[in-house]
Amino acid sequence: MPLPGPIDGRSFTTIAAAAIGVPRSRTRASDLSLPSRGIRVPRQSTQGILDRCRPYTELAPGSFISHTTAAAIHGIPLPSRYSVDTVLHLSRSAGKAVPRRRGVHGHRLALQPGDVLDRDGVPVTTPARTWLDLAGLLTHEDLVCAGDYLVCSHQRSFGETKRAIIQLAALGQFLDHRSGTQGIPAARAAFARLRVGVDSPPETRVRLALEDAGLPRFTVDCPVFDPTGGVAFWTDLGCEEYRTCLEYDGSHHLTPEQQSADARRDAWAAELGWAQVRFNKLDLRQGSNWIVAKAASALRRQGWPG
Repeated sequence: MPLPGPIDGRSFTTIAAAAIGVPRSRTRASDLSLPSRGIRVPRQSTQGILDRCRPYTELAPGSFISHTTAAAIHGIPLPSRYSVDTVLHLSRSAGKAVPRRRGVHGHRLALQPGDVLDRDGVPVTTPARTWLDLAGLLTHEDLVCAGDYLVCSHQRSFGETKRAIIQLAALGQFLDHRSGTQGIPAARAAFARLRVGVDSPPETRVRLALEDAGLPRFTVDCPVFDPTGGVAFWTDLGCEEYRTCLEYDGSHHLTPEQQSADARRDAWAAELGWAQVRFNKLDLRQGSNWIVAKAASALRRQGWPG
């Protein structure tokens, strides 16, 4: 017996199924898994995370999705160890019972007005509140990566304008009003190192490695100018004092078209007197000392005394 349209192909509660006439015997069929009491999931479903979360909030009035589960909903980048996290983070506000059920990590959070929003019928902590809650789980570097994603925006002379999920100043104001909240010291320490314009966590990790090593200051999303004063190209990280630019090459740089464009830009950078250094995931695996050594070598070629 196929499931009715409202619950077909996604998680649902047995209460919702009964309300539309689905017999109890159907909710016990072998094509449904039982992740937690009162919840059923079609075994072959390819549902999104919101559909997976919805039954849990329906069965726990006053609850909302938080922490790494909320981060996944907002697209906030997390360390790879969370990519296989099957536990849902479900919270209630202070003074209410902590959610307790199989497959759930329950929390009790002291909320302020506006800390929770609605995503297609699912209550979820806002991006700013989610980032603050992540401060209790993530390392300093991972938290900066997540914050850089939230505040990233671009207004270049080419390509589409990228708007921040939350403006840097607005995130700072949010933290100003959260004194005493769990994780606030770590969040404020990470906030001090956020930079607008970072496109990916690897770029953040490269930047933090250079800052921690005390290298000359590199500007995020730095323009390199041609002799007429126009922007020749933009670079991920640029040190204007020593005319050195750094690029992180993600997987999209492996296409023949992108490699050709990169070669043209390498030649252009050299013609304009800039040293260009490229990093990739193999460099990141070598660690921060390797990253710093590559950048420092280019800086010294450009006149940095070291």
